[in-house]
Amino acid sequence: MALNKTEERIPARMPPEVYERIAAAARTIGATLNQFLVQSALDKANDILERERVITLSATAAEGFFGLIENPPDPNDRLKEAMQQRKTLLCPR
Repeated sequence: MALNKTEERIPARMPPEVYERIAAAARTIGATLNQFLVQSALDKANDILERERVITLSATAAEGFFGLIENPPDPNDRLKEAMQQRKTLLCPR
């Protein structure tokens, strides 16, 4: 019978001065080195994923964006051609 693996390991090699600095930070907040590394990596991963998934607009850019959604411009020739190609390819009779 196969065992379910519930935890993964991530080995990390680092120079001694980096290790000592990370270990000192972990001791400062009362965490184990493992707890500190996991929480720090998770915090950084969340920051990166949020930055990549969330679009931030200035107030001016947001007004312009929503203005275009509420009042879209008339389709130009290229858009009309693309809509016709879509209709021909995806909606054959």
